Amino acid sequence: MERTVLLAAPRSYCAGVERAIEVVERALEQSAAPVYVRKQIVHNTYVVRELGKRGTVFVDGLDEVPDGATVVFSAHGVSPAVRAEAARRGLDVIDATCPLVTKVHSEARRFAGRGDTVVLIGHAGHEEVEGTMGVAPERTVLVQTAAEASALELDDPEHVTYLTQTTLSADETATIVEALKRRFPHLKPPPSDDICYATTNRQHALRSIAREADLVLVVGSANSSNSERLVELSRSLDTPAHLIDGAAEIDSAWLEGARVVGLTAGASAPDLLVDEVIDHLRTLGPVDVTERTVTTEDVHFALPQHVRPPS
Repeated sequence: MERTVLLAAPRSYCAGVERAIEVVERALEQSAAPVYVRKQIVHNTYVVRELGKRGTVFVDGLDEVPDGATVVFSAHGVSPAVRAEAARRGLDVIDATCPLVTKVHSEARRFAGRGDTVVLIGHAGHEEVEGTMGVAPERTVLVQTAAEASALELDDPEHVTYLTQTTLSADETATIVEALKRRFPHLKPPPSDDICYATTNRQHALRSIAREADLVLVVGSANSSNSERLVELSRSLDTPAHLIDGAAEIDSAWLEGARVVGLTAGASAPDLLVDEVIDHLRTLGPVDVTERTVTTEDVHFALPQHVRPPS
């Protein structure tokens, strides 16, 4: 069968992911000893596996890191308690937290400091949420759905600010915010949108192709929040979608009758995996690739001083 692949753009790495991966690569170049990373540097199986081959040691907690060793904090950020533990242990910390996550932490600290209750919209258990909740745990509550927002009880309903996880669905978040506004008329927003530009851009790009496709393939790992949101978005537009770590996970049954395949990748997935998917489809018949670009990204984040090359 001849197929058309509609390739969404932007897709794949965002500036925060590129920065985090480069931090680890430079740390490996600079250190003869193992470089430890708390959690996954970004949520992608391929990236973690490849960095592991080069000597990176991924750990769940700082108790697995030897005293005085180098440890990298992942792009998702950590709580102040984790930073304090690292300082107490004398660990050599390199902070790869995405600057957009750092922005949310700063907002949480500022709003809690002025006496507000901070309502964090996000997913329980996600590392970014755990880090943000830890900034001001006594003044922060987590809301995951509009139903939870509508039922939320607070001691001081007139002093409430909301923040969001950076990798959420823009549409779903807007619904939750509206529910919060109905519940708390004095609700204050963050100074600027917390959902990151890359998450929003990838959702807009997918929206531009999903309705024309018979099937959407999203390259990304199962623990990647922004990748999962892309799958949900396609399905909400009535186009079947599947999340895959790479071409090897494509089920041939998905492709039956699919003459137009939409293809994108989450912000933590390398574009080379997208190329492999296209190559795989070409083994099944002729493929015409059309890229649909909705915007061009030119964001760049400076590296931490610790690993910045000499000027």
